[in-house]
Amino acid sequence: MVGRVQDKRILITGAGSGMGRTIALKLADEGAKVVLFDLNVDAAQIVADDIETKGGRAIAVGGNVTQRGDVADAVQKSVDAFGGLDVLFAIAGIIKPMHFLDVTEENWRMTLDVNGLGTLICQQEAAKQMIAQGTGGKLILTSSIAGRQGYPNFAPYCASKFAVTALTQAAARGLAEHGITCNAFAPGVVDTPLWKKLDLDLMELGDSKAPGEAFSEFSSGILAGRPGTADDVVGTALYLASGDSDYMTGQIVMIDGGMVLV
Repeated sequence: MVGRVQDKRILITGAGSGMGRTIALKLADEGAKVVLFDLNVDAAQIVADDIETKGGRAIAVGGNVTQRGDVADAVQKSVDAFGGLDVLFAIAGIIKPMHFLDVTEENWRMTLDVNGLGTLICQQEAAKQMIAQGTGGKLILTSSIAGRQGYPNFAPYCASKFAVTALTQAAARGLAEHGITCNAFAPGVVDTPLWKKLDLDLMELGDSKAPGEAFSEFSSGILAGRPGTADDVVGTALYLASGDSDYMTGQIVMIDGGMVLV
């Protein structure tokens, strides 16, 4: 059976763990040739090995999304290994909570560098290759419920995800003439390593008293009745990467179980 992204060349940042890993595995199952880009190249290699063992095609590349040379190298490795690039998933991101009045310049710059600038660099380098190919392509970014409303204990993260909305719309308008679309998906509370660390960080801040408490409190308002898992996001990711979303661009798809209604 032909997969929904059969033979698509897909670069995924943050592919060594969490949502990036789960999405990479699903895309590979659906026939994609994937480039797994992660700061932790060993983690990315484990995912690549898993895909190859199952008969798929994957390579692992180490690097930092804030370094243009690293991103350009990952794009080039996709070209070298698979002949080009059709889809980018910009998933890599960080969050370090601080109370609003305690937010430092360092925290702001670190968060906006990775989640904002890193996303822009990935868009640019992927789009340059897609334009050179002349075959169009898809840029898929990662937003959040924090890109729809501000939270006082991680304001820089919220700002960075609001920035993702701007980058989604700007790229959609700026690259449409080249047949390149840009959309984003916006998860809510998802049981991933990032949220596990955030839960512990919020406890250290004094915003919760026990491990899991913050996670449970944030999840309490989800209309679906439970927190999300990485698997819950996979269907949306596959839709955005496939031909089913060809007529869609500049949009943020909420996949949060009904936390934020817009």
